[in-house]
Amino acid sequence: MEFTDKMDMENERVLKLIFPDGVPDNLRGNPELDNYLAKLGTCKVDQLKKEQTRLADETKRILEQTQELAISNYKTFITTAENSRSIFHEFQKAEEQVDTLIGKLPTFSGKCDQFLKDSSELTEQRRLNSTTLHKNAQLLEILELPQLMERCIREGRYEEALELASYVQRLGQHQGHLIPVVNSIVRSVEALWHTMLVQLVAQLRLDLQLPKCLQIVGYLRRMQAFGDNELKLKFLQARDAWLTSCLEAIPRKDAQQHLTKTIEITRINLFNIITQYRAIFPEEEIVGKSTPSKPLQGVSCNGDRLFQAWLHNKINGFLLTLETDLERGVNSIETVLGQCMYFGLSFSRVGADFRALIAPIFVRVVRHKFEASIAQVNEHFGQELDKFTLINKVTLHSRKQLDTAALSSSEQKSESYAPPETLLDFYPLAALCNGYLNALNELRLCAPFAVATDVTSCLQQSLQLVAQRVLAFYRQEQQAFTGNERETFVKLCSCLAYDLVPYVQRCIHGVFPPQSITVHLGISLLQLEQQQLTFLQQQQILEPLKHLLPSKVLIQPSAVPVVEPTNVPIPAEG
Repeated sequence: MEFTDKMDMENERVLKLIFPDGVPDNLRGNPELDNYLAKLGTCKVDQLKKEQTRLADETKRILEQTQELAISNYKTFITTAENSRSIFHEFQKAEEQVDTLIGKLPTFSGKCDQFLKDSSELTEQRRLNSTTLHKNAQLLEILELPQLMERCIREGRYEEALELASYVQRLGQHQGHLIPVVNSIVRSVEALWHTMLVQLVAQLRLDLQLPKCLQIVGYLRRMQAFGDNELKLKFLQARDAWLTSCLEAIPRKDAQQHLTKTIEITRINLFNIITQYRAIFPEEEIVGKSTPSKPLQGVSCNGDRLFQAWLHNKINGFLLTLETDLERGVNSIETVLGQCMYFGLSFSRVGADFRALIAPIFVRVVRHKFEASIAQVNEHFGQELDKFTLINKVTLHSRKQLDTAALSSSEQKSESYAPPETLLDFYPLAALCNGYLNALNELRLCAPFAVATDVTSCLQQSLQLVAQRVLAFYRQEQQAFTGNERETFVKLCSCLAYDLVPYVQRCIHGVFPPQSITVHLGISLLQLEQQQLTFLQQQQILEPLKHLLPSKVLIQPSAVPVVEPTNVPIPAEG
């Protein structure tokens, strides 16, 4: 034992000498290495010196033999290597397949058990199928109920669809809790029932005549989907949507055409809707004689109030459109006024005469339009007066003192609305007169008595502004006046005071005849003059120029005969 340990220690020392870095892994535990070390221990020094050479020669010889063996038997080596590789792969595949088979065996066993169970169920189902086959015709009729109802709805046969829905409802009450198929059919028919409900309500948004509306509402009542007031609300909402779509389709580019078309469509269609509503929901229900229905969404709702609110909203919408288009500007206000008044009058047959709501709109628009025209006239007069000069100004027309008592009534009528010729000597006054005439001629086509006072006040303010501007012109230029220019300026003031102002007064009475106003107000002509209704306050107008005017008597407007406004001429400018 000690000898063996001693030999091992010697071998370790020899290995450290041979392999200073450690014994390679491929040589550890190799018995040949131990035998070789034992053999080295028996060698003498000379043999050890020759051992390296011997090993080299031995290595070279073995290498040559190995090469010769490989060259002579390379095919065998290649075949062996390929066979070894193939066998290795085959063994791997076999191992994987065996593992897969082992893993699937429990599942296969479970499926076999399931197959046995399913086989017994299939046997039972086969028996049920045989029974079902004998009653195939009856079952097919029940199963096709949803398709049949869908076809009836698609083709508009709502009467048959309602009967089918009623039958399926009774079938579901008796068999739905026992047979799942029947329950499924009931759900399908209920979905189609809702589709029919939506389709019926959607048809109310189309252009319908009264018989069709009665038929559709009759179907909705039979479906019992809505209460009385809720059905009224749905009907008004649907018809309102159709009316709104008709109005929105009108082109808005031209205000006159848009307003005319809106009046026509609203008058015809709104009247039809009211007629349909009252035919479908009789007057007894409207005035509240019928039994009240349940509140809609928890809110107490009266059918009469609902209809009145809807009609009021529609009329307000029309009035808003009317006012908007009138403010945009229309070519013929009197035509629109006639159509609107006919519209309101026609609705008196259904107790919805709204002409009283139309009049203030036209009065307001006519007043604003006239005031805008006079504002432009005032601005234009200021521009013309700024360019006006009295240098070398020669008056061609002398002012005529008319004796109204000496003129015959025919002469008065023919000359009442002829502009004074003296205005031609002063272009700013002539342009001002033309502007007044244009505004009044545009007004007289649609001149409500309600604006008479506003028109008079507007012209009063305009003439006061004219007098103030003439005075400002005098103060600016008086220091440079020559004798001739001063005389011409006095004639300008006289023309304004004694020709233009009385002429404007005559034109006002031409548009608003005092006799007609007195009849309308129920007062006398003297009272009308005392209240200064449609009369210009000439002293206030001429107050700034009174120190520049010659002392003359003004022609009183009450002494001038009144002529129909159609005789008001529009003289050419210049």
